[in-house]
Amino acid sequence: MVSYAIDFGTSNTVITRWNAVTQQPETIKLSGICQQLGNNPPLIPSLLYVENASQAQVLVGQKVRDCGLDLSNNPRFFRSFKRGIGAKIQGFLPELDQTIITFEQVGEWFLNTLIQQLHNQSVKPLESLVLTVPVDSFENYRHWLSQVCQGWEIEQIRLLDEPTAAALGYGTTEEDLLLVVDFGGGTLDLSLVQLDAKNKEENQGFILKWGQKLLGESASQKVRLARVLAKAGMNLGGSDIDDWLINYFSKTQNLSKSSLTLRLAERLKIKLSSQTEAQEVHFNDETLDSYELVLNREQFETILKEQQFFAQLDELMSQVLQQARRNGIEKTDINKVLLVGGTVKIPAVQTWVKQYFDESKIKCDRPFEAIAQGALQLAQGFEVKDFLYHSYGIRYWNRRKNCHDWHPIIKSGQSYPMNKPIEIKLGASIENQPSIELIIGELGAEIGGTEVYFEGDRLVTRSRGNGETNVQALNDRDGGRNIAQLDPIGSPGSDRIKLQFWVDEQRFLRINVEDLLTQNRLTNNQIVAQLS
Repeated sequence: MVSYAIDFGTSNTVITRWNAVTQQPETIKLSGICQQLGNNPPLIPSLLYVENASQAQVLVGQKVRDCGLDLSNNPRFFRSFKRGIGAKIQGFLPELDQTIITFEQVGEWFLNTLIQQLHNQSVKPLESLVLTVPVDSFENYRHWLSQVCQGWEIEQIRLLDEPTAAALGYGTTEEDLLLVVDFGGGTLDLSLVQLDAKNKEENQGFILKWGQKLLGESASQKVRLARVLAKAGMNLGGSDIDDWLINYFSKTQNLSKSSLTLRLAERLKIKLSSQTEAQEVHFNDETLDSYELVLNREQFETILKEQQFFAQLDELMSQVLQQARRNGIEKTDINKVLLVGGTVKIPAVQTWVKQYFDESKIKCDRPFEAIAQGALQLAQGFEVKDFLYHSYGIRYWNRRKNCHDWHPIIKSGQSYPMNKPIEIKLGASIENQPSIELIIGELGAEIGGTEVYFEGDRLVTRSRGNGETNVQALNDRDGGRNIAQLDPIGSPGSDRIKLQFWVDEQRFLRINVEDLLTQNRLTNNQIVAQLS
């Protein structure tokens, strides 16, 4: 079986393949769209340029840079588009060639191009693919990815969260307790993972597509288990740091904000990972504009502190360690700390990690490849036992606040499949009520949080410190809210329906609805949504 894995990142994308001869993963280079600098592995810049939107003609990866299309403010050029997929965006995307553009469409074009080139370069048909996703990924992102991959000519497609993949990719011993710090261009994810070869629980990860041809093959594999014990994530990454640097030079040197200056700031940041002082000089021989950016590490770290960078990291680490303690795990029990993603190469980030863990436990020798290489382990017999990262609740009218609020029904940390359903009872709220509607939502972080928005032509994030719960409604659409038709019609004053909620092995949220008055089953085993 030819197995591939794709780590679709905000800044860079990595593709790996399982070598049947060496029995090891290898990072592959797609001709023309990969870059390889220094000792880094082949990386595909997550860039896209639209040549013709109506005909889906695009350039991706290094081709965009080779043509100089990333140094202008052309609306046909897209970067960091992964962050906008499934998010509520403040701002407008361009209409190109009479086609309305969305981040979902840009992401689909990007992945479709990679898959097509994989087919072109592969001698054998693509049979198995694992895609990695951030842990702090709402259901909308996973649903989008599920829709995109259905048209690919690949027999088996599965999802694996990025930190768990990184733990497998670092080639650690089979029973270590690992903390993965996954810090890329768009997200920061922390995940506590236990690798255990003895447990034979069967869980196939999150299956997007599973053909009959491979179903029997997988059933005969030896199952090894990777258990996710705690995890937390936020929308914070290298792209935000680039924006902060641009803002700094805008204030100190009156530097204009553009795709060119953003690229210069990114280069400056990368140089400061190996140098104590860095300089970037650029001269445009057409416009005669010149730029000279100089920064040292001390100034760089001051900028990070002013943006509450380390305070946000501390908050996330506290969340993971608190989850670990609830499972009886102390910080000293963690065997290794694995650093992945380009942002972990920043010395200040590594220093921050060392404040929590002894340097002997920290590994940072494969920050770019660990996720994609680890994802291949899923196809080689490693199975993942996971839990729900988000809480899920129902919307109700909060009389004290005089507004809608959310009542949790399934708490984050719930393992699945659930052995016992959760029951609630509801009554009619008005006289002669013909039906009962219910809106079910996926509840995000209840403290602070981030939002994605536009500042000029830049897609950035900012912290929200108001303590509000970030919610994604799962069934707030025509026909989706109605869960019970009442016959006879309902009246307030007593419970009328009983609901049962549970999550199955494929992360589907399902409900039963029973009419308490007539004893009739109104809904049986109905799917509401796929959960994160």
